[in-house]
Amino acid sequence: MATRHDVHSRLDEDNIEFLLAQFVDINGSPKVKMVPVASFDDIVDEGAGFAGAALEGMGQGPHSHDMMARPDIDTYTPLPWRSGVARFACDLFVDGEPYMYCPRQNMKRVLADVRAAGYSFQVGIEPEHFLVTRTDDGIRVWDPNNVDSLDKPCYDFKGIANVMDYLQDMMAAMDRLGWGVYQADHEDANGQYEINFVYTDALTTADRYTFFKMMTSQYAQKYGAIATHMAKPFTDRTGSGGHIHFHLADAETGENLFEDEDDPRGLGTSELGYQFIGGIMAHAPGLTAVMSPTVNCYKRLQVGAGLTSSASGFNWTPAFISYGDNNRTQMIRTAGPGNLEDRTISAACNPYLAFSAYVAAGMDGIARKLDPGEPNSGNMYELGLDEIQRRGIRLLPQSLNEALGELRKDEVVQAALGVIYDEFVALKVSEWAEYHAQVSKWEVDRYLTLF
Repeated sequence: MATRHDVHSRLDEDNIEFLLAQFVDINGSPKVKMVPVASFDDIVDEGAGFAGAALEGMGQGPHSHDMMARPDIDTYTPLPWRSGVARFACDLFVDGEPYMYCPRQNMKRVLADVRAAGYSFQVGIEPEHFLVTRTDDGIRVWDPNNVDSLDKPCYDFKGIANVMDYLQDMMAAMDRLGWGVYQADHEDANGQYEINFVYTDALTTADRYTFFKMMTSQYAQKYGAIATHMAKPFTDRTGSGGHIHFHLADAETGENLFEDEDDPRGLGTSELGYQFIGGIMAHAPGLTAVMSPTVNCYKRLQVGAGLTSSASGFNWTPAFISYGDNNRTQMIRTAGPGNLEDRTISAACNPYLAFSAYVAAGMDGIARKLDPGEPNSGNMYELGLDEIQRRGIRLLPQSLNEALGELRKDEVVQAALGVIYDEFVALKVSEWAEYHAQVSKWEVDRYLTLF
């Protein structure tokens, strides 16, 4: 834990002149105020003031008292792309009290319950994203050398060489920040990339993922591109996930409590890990609204014919409520002893809300000692819907509207969102209604002269 004196020393050593006091709104979008470094003590003690009614989902009207963003001084982060500026992730307060419409404050509340039970929630994330440019009629892949056109471009050398300057900027920056960056690749879609860093406690990962999105926007802009974390920007290409790797650790020793080399099921997973999986599977329908919170996310969570809608032949996003071994057609994959991966989570999620809901669902599985049943094996994509239904495997909701209906029935996920729940549902109902009222080009092309 850093002290205020430690941070003052770092500010001097790094020649910091300005600070960004940063929090996220209900969508997970970073919001900031710029503060001269001379006011550091002021924002630590009192906070940087914000009018909450200017943002969606913050539980405030124009009459409300200021939201004050107070830095978590352990999150001191010099901006790698601009000298003299540092960012702090902040918690919101109103009238001196923690403001629970703040997604970070809410997450700390949920994690306090996890820690009280003796656990620490450890999470890593695979941050897939696209680099694009705008056109007169939409967007296209940012392809500076006109080489990223393969149907199966994943890992292609020419594809990654195409954007190596951007990737090197990102990886060097993450290395300087001490995140343990360890690889980057061209993903399954043209213009899609992923940069991986080691995982740690859930709150730190949420802070870092938020800053990662901030970094991508700035480094992409340097090269004339837009970095988008939209779930499915292209109809005929795979979508972007925020796959999480996770386990519960002993809160005192850090021991991975999901690992058991003597697992009779052969996956290296402990009874506690299976109970956590049971909780996720039990709450998966309601969780989906939080894990995939936009109408666009459901273009990624496809079943049936949509499974092969991408040029590569796969969409790599299982929409089945299932788990298995090292098998990417499962919702939950056992990536190694004690290491579970959920592949359904969207890049468009708010990580603070997503991690809060996810761990609450898993903890409910532990409290109720839920058994997820035997793992699935083989290629789930090849089973077909009839066989999937015959086996009793449930599907994830296929629209935001359906997911909201499931969320309304799930008291555990609702409780994990706290007071944010009502704001979240109201915002998403409005988003669905506005989307559903639009007449798309596809509809005009299909129906204009059909009848």
